[in-house]
Amino acid sequence: MRELVKVFKALSDETRIRLLKLLYERELCVCELMQALDMTQSRVSRNLGILRESGLVKDRRDGLWVFYSLDRKSFNQYVAPILGLLDGWLNDDEFIKKDKDGLRNAVRLSEVGKEREESYALA
Repeated sequence: MRELVKVFKALSDETRIRLLKLLYERELCVCELMQALDMTQSRVSRNLGILRESGLVKDRRDGLWVFYSLDRKSFNQYVAPILGLLDGWLNDDEFIKKDKDGLRNAVRLSEVGKEREESYALA
């Protein structure tokens, strides 16, 4: 029962639901989530930590970067069915639509750095 309660506690926050809905799109880094939600790094990271502890989200390291995605094969048996349900919910919600629009405009900070390096090389 504790694992189910953990999942529902994680889902009891609007920010965490918004994060999950963005992670249905693709694997994302904190900087992309910050831009899409217009939130601080500490707020996004804290909420991702809660989602990770519940088993809803997993992370993957790539050098200095940490990427987050939905954990459809979670240790928590309740995660897969709940993620299946949440996928179809709130898709017409104004916050979710705005977040997805924000995600389309978000860039990974490493990409910004590469663009700057390339522009300096051309100068």
